[in-house]
Amino acid sequence: MDTPKPLDEKPIRVVFALLPQSLVLDWAGPAEALRIANQMLLASGRPARFELVFASPEPTVDSSVGVTLSGLQPLPTRWDSRSWVVLVGLPGQIVSVDNPCTQALLHWLRGLRLEPGQMELVTICAGTLLAAHAGLLAGRRATTHHHHLDELKDVEGGCDVVSNRVFVIDPPVYSSAGVTTGIDLVLHRIGETCGESLAARVAQTMVVAMRRGPHDPELSPFLAYRNHLHPALHKVQDAVSEQPQADWTVPRMADVAHTSPRHLTRLFVEHAGVAPLAYLRRLRLATAQVALQSGANVTRAAEMSGFGSDTQLRRAWRQFGLNGSPSSASAVR
Repeated sequence: MDTPKPLDEKPIRVVFALLPQSLVLDWAGPAEALRIANQMLLASGRPARFELVFASPEPTVDSSVGVTLSGLQPLPTRWDSRSWVVLVGLPGQIVSVDNPCTQALLHWLRGLRLEPGQMELVTICAGTLLAAHAGLLAGRRATTHHHHLDELKDVEGGCDVVSNRVFVIDPPVYSSAGVTTGIDLVLHRIGETCGESLAARVAQTMVVAMRRGPHDPELSPFLAYRNHLHPALHKVQDAVSEQPQADWTVPRMADVAHTSPRHLTRLFVEHAGVAPLAYLRRLRLATAQVALQSGANVTRAAEMSGFGSDTQLRRAWRQFGLNGSPSSASAVR
């Protein structure tokens, strides 16, 4: 059961440090999660836990989608309460820091004194690169969007760069892989700060059906075998992904593609590198893994993913060499 925080505890100041072209979803999603958490706390008679501050070296900046953000506060210089500094991503193949606004932000970041439970850093997507350029990641573990992993290694050779993770926890640094993973990270932080039941209610309100944790992969198994450009094959994969529990056969998949079963098999092997039924089993297994990690028991996970029985799920688990067992995966959370 969650233990309410003392009523006189000061709120955590959450400073979203924004630059021109900052990715909107990187900061808006986490900010909404914190707003909803405050709303729920107030409704239950508890004080709001988060003070949201939107700051920048400039009072007005254009966002990544062209909407102008005005009335931004100056970057804080006094820290009289527990604070989180949130750095978000920027569009582009690399993170450019050779402009006055970014240089001002880096100068400010270098003055921070990070300390667990006091001054903590939350990075979302390529925001991790800004922390690296400021020298805040030496000797720490962190992640970023998969497109920027090599760049992060180049910028900060002393950082243990973790790939294919939703987020990485190395207090006082909390880093996430990108875009929607920032919501997962902030939900995790809400759970740490305010209790897991509140975090679950926030996730439910945001229609985040399955929260992801620090050990979950950034790159979804549902994207496997999709690195091709064949429209008919994508159409079949879309249909199977939407209803993996359906009674799929190769002829039924072929009907979706308006082709023959033999030709569909040829397309799968040529373009996806896997046979149709092998693809189906892998997709069902991925669906079962997500269900187990979200609290379903083995029987329910088998039903949700299209396996005819617990035995079929366990057999597929062994066939594809997954660690542990479905029962142990269900007990993780």
